[in-house]
Amino acid sequence: MTLNPADQTCVDALAALLPAAAMREVAPRYIEEPRGRWRGQAGAVVAPATAVEVSQILKLATARRVPVVPYSGGTGLVCGQVSPDGPAPILLSLERMTAVRGIYPKENVIVVEAGAILSDVHDAAAEAHRLFPLSIASKGSARIGGLLSTNAGGVNVLRYGNARDLCLGLEAVLPDGSIWHGLKRLRKDNTGYDLRNLLIGAEGTLGVITAAALKLAPRPAGEGTALMVVESPAAALDLLALAREHMGEGVSAFELIHRQGLEFLAEALPDLRQPFPVKPEWCVLIDLGLARGQDPAAALERLFEEGAEAGLVTDGLIAQSEAQRQSFWELREQIPEANRRIGSISSHDISLPLGAVPEFIARGAGVIAAQGDFRINCFGHLGDGNLHYNVFPQQGESRAIHAHLSDDIKRAVHDLVHAMGGSVSAEHGIGRLKVDDLERYADPTKLAAMRAIKAALDPVGIMNPGAVLRATQ
Repeated sequence: MTLNPADQTCVDALAALLPAAAMREVAPRYIEEPRGRWRGQAGAVVAPATAVEVSQILKLATARRVPVVPYSGGTGLVCGQVSPDGPAPILLSLERMTAVRGIYPKENVIVVEAGAILSDVHDAAAEAHRLFPLSIASKGSARIGGLLSTNAGGVNVLRYGNARDLCLGLEAVLPDGSIWHGLKRLRKDNTGYDLRNLLIGAEGTLGVITAAALKLAPRPAGEGTALMVVESPAAALDLLALAREHMGEGVSAFELIHRQGLEFLAEALPDLRQPFPVKPEWCVLIDLGLARGQDPAAALERLFEEGAEAGLVTDGLIAQSEAQRQSFWELREQIPEANRRIGSISSHDISLPLGAVPEFIARGAGVIAAQGDFRINCFGHLGDGNLHYNVFPQQGESRAIHAHLSDDIKRAVHDLVHAMGGSVSAEHGIGRLKVDDLERYADPTKLAAMRAIKAALDPVGIMNPGAVLRATQ
């Protein structure tokens, strides 16, 4: 359907409808994304403070056939939050909806508005002696609405699940302006279709999440972190199995790191202290959270000993203080920043069945070698099969000279992932970057059902057009 831009008459109508505090200038931060690869546009930027104000905006947008792009923390990596073409949209920012509406420690639940910053939710939970376990590198700027809309993952999925698994209920506004009051704190609610899980992961294409009831967890009595050098990705998987045999759900995170990631850190962030004098080919970062009466350091020592006896582990460091724990995690969390500074030719957020990960890594190297002489930084959340598999030029070369190969590299990697039963989008979403990939790899029945749902809930097509599903004019 044909949509109209948010022109001056639309801006004037919004200004007449909303409080002055809701109107924003079209500043660069609203139309840029972290990697600097796309620049969006906006005819108007509005920052509502309530679900009622969101409802008023969407009613106006539907009546005027003006597109709306929901904007959360702006940290997305697949161009879901910026609209580079088509009619200039209304950009709907959640930045004023930041309240903690309630916290229920005995229920392990916190209710927050969608604009709440992730680190602030962590702090609110900690004040109640609880843990909100979703954690990503951009926790200081990512907001809850965007995290739910992309079904964000992060480092603790192994133990606690994705964003979807941490949400009990939602308040949301649908494209026609109707408000869904689904902000329940129930663990069981078998009352028909699950609208909550439909909106989570929809990337703002079916409505705007305005608040969420989120699961908390008891804070572990003891935490421990170790870096262990492993012989190979296959050995890392065996070590993960061994760790879970001994500590069960006490294993909170299990991250795979390749030597290339450590070399990138040395190249791009030379002041960051490296833990090993000689960079290992492969290592894993293991994080434990254990109950009272259990000693994390002793558990990690036993794991190292048994791993060494089994030929899985050749070296390791166990954090001896909270400061050292944080330094280990900083090493892992700074890898994406090092990647950004060096500049990839093609980046891939993929997932595979756990048992297929070593084979993929081996076969992937051959696939990339067939495209040219490149560096591969393969790292990620081994515990849940999510790899960040990124391809870079050789040191001293500009990625620009290889830009013409970007699509071919992506297609080769994604074809291999698909052939091995994996997914070409693990935790970053589809956005606008991967619309072609979704059309190429998705089951046709699933894709048809998604289009039918979009047409039913958003018949005018105002919600984030071009994201997830190709926009039709």
